Amino acid sequence: MQYYYGSQMPLRVLDEAEFWKHQEEEHTVVIRELVGSLEQKYVKALKEWEKEFAKAHHRVIRYIETVNRSKGQVSQALYQDIMQLISFCLQQSEQFINFCRTIMEESEPISANPTAKVVLNHIIVESEYFIGVAQTILYQQ
Repeated sequence: MQYYYGSQMPLRVLDEAEFWKHQEEEHTVVIRELVGSLEQKYVKALKEWEKEFAKAHHRVIRYIETVNRSKGQVSQALYQDIMQLISFCLQQSEQFINFCRTIMEESEPISANPTAKVVLNHIIVESEYFIGVAQTILYQQ
């Protein structure tokens, strides 16, 4: 986590979202690379997840830049837009966790690969961590 925001939220929660959306984007590649025989429908879905995480990541970066340019004077409208984006990011992470659980249950190559199961569980834990950290930041206000 970067510390250019001091104690101010929304930069703090945006910083977390920026880091974790990028991580989740990379996790889609890790899963595809680790399980070379993964069913095509899951490969396709993971590529779509990768694109969606990249979009969210770029949206978060744009908001960080906007807040930095505002020099701490965040309007109510901007604040609401940021909260909507963070809410979207949290929902996206929840959906990705559910997707990861689904492929762990339904994919034959993953079921037969103990390393893949460990990695997927780790990926799930990391997305859950992001959700927990972001919610903690939001509720500390």
